Amino acid sequence: MEPIVQIEHLVKSYRRGGQVVPVLTDISLSIQAGDFTALMGPSGSGKSTLLNLIAGIDKPDSGLLRVDGLDIARMGESALAQWRATHVGFIFQFYNLMPVLTAFENVELPLLLTSLSRRERRERVELTLAMVNLADRMDHTPNELSGGQQQRVAIARAIVTDPALIVADEPTGDLDRASAAEVLALLQRLNRELGKTIIMVTHDANAAAAARSLVHLEKGELLAEGAA
Repeated sequence: MEPIVQIEHLVKSYRRGGQVVPVLTDISLSIQAGDFTALMGPSGSGKSTLLNLIAGIDKPDSGLLRVDGLDIARMGESALAQWRATHVGFIFQFYNLMPVLTAFENVELPLLLTSLSRRERRERVELTLAMVNLADRMDHTPNELSGGQQQRVAIARAIVTDPALIVADEPTGDLDRASAAEVLALLQRLNRELGKTIIMVTHDANAAAAARSLVHLEKGELLAEGAA
């Protein structure tokens, strides 16, 4: 079976002033559909850059980058934006919720770009909030929720379009230990019960232990990969 993420000889650098700063050097990696992979490494190792490339937020300088059968590195910006909206769910360290919107409205946002009716959107949002145990908090704004609850709203927003791939950048980095454990258990459930492929950047060994496989980067190079 073809992997959901196939990377061969991937290279990425950035320009700072007149200098070219290499970030990823000759990365080759494959991730199977239904896996839960943790990307680990010290600060500056290139793990968030790799996550952004896989999610179609950024483009590589060279190399093959195929996600769900598509060569996303060669797609135009509008096609890529459309692909991201339906195929990838994003979870961020600091939640990225709209502060003036309720939990329900935050989760509904990605569905406003679809052809679903208002009633269908409501049903989908209510079902998804129930899935993350926040059915009783749907009318609360982010400042009325704890950090763990806000992250669960963010997870609901990430999965409401039923994407094949979920990318999470330090999803427990801003949470206390109990809330972090709750979020990791939820991600494991989405992976195990719904078959979601999850790629999570973390520097926390406890968080990485929730994953099924581990990829370790250092100074832009792939050092190791294997079971978590």
